[in-house]
Amino acid sequence: MEQATEEKNPVQEKSAEGVRAVERALDLLAAFGPGDTELLVSDLVQRVGLSRPTLYRLLHTLEKRGFVTSSGEPQRFRLGPAVARLSHVWTSSLDLSALARPVMQAAWAHTSETVALFVPRGPMRLCLAEMPSPQPLSFRRGVGYSERLVRGASGRAILAHQSLAPGQLESWAAGTATDLGWLREQMALTRERGYAMGHNELIQGAYAVAAPFFDGQGQVAGSLGVFGPDVRLTEERVHEIGLYLRTQAHRLTEALGGAAPPA
Repeated sequence: MEQATEEKNPVQEKSAEGVRAVERALDLLAAFGPGDTELLVSDLVQRVGLSRPTLYRLLHTLEKRGFVTSSGEPQRFRLGPAVARLSHVWTSSLDLSALARPVMQAAWAHTSETVALFVPRGPMRLCLAEMPSPQPLSFRRGVGYSERLVRGASGRAILAHQSLAPGQLESWAAGTATDLGWLREQMALTRERGYAMGHNELIQGAYAVAAPFFDGQGQVAGSLGVFGPDVRLTEERVHEIGLYLRTQAHRLTEALGGAAPPA
């Protein structure tokens, strides 16, 4: 009896090979992580698990299209201008408020307090989105509210991760009666624990806590904050919310294609 054999379709085989090549090329680009300005071929071999001949073929194709560039001996590869163009298109199309909505909604449901999203604007921070607390006694600022970064937990959460020029902190704090020694201590503490907190700073009787989130370049992009009256928010509860916000801010960082710096 003759055994039936399934004939292979050359078109389907060629299509499958093309898909595998695309997958491998994407894996190769994804092998570059935060801080990887340059990678050797040996580094890429370990990360993507491809043979050197296959790796070189892919790198040659990607370099021709501007997705990677190479220099030096031994040859070192870095992401090219084509990646930067795609990143710019993707970033410019982002609606941060819409992107942050699920994270804010989760924080609002978890805390039953006012949740706000802030972004830096020079020495200031701007409220981009806000979800007011459903409780009768609550505090809110409103979308469009602006305040100095040196004042309040949501500002310090951003400020603690910014690269400041000599004298810049003093300039930004001028006229606010802010104790610079205390401010620097709070910024260091914010970096250490991953969130900032404040009590009776901008509103008497209010507690505030905020965690920073970061963009694809590893730069601080804003903060996710919660604030409410101290008759409900004990210091212990505020720390618990801070840890929770740190997790939610990490989700937002991932959605932006970023990575938080190590504590």
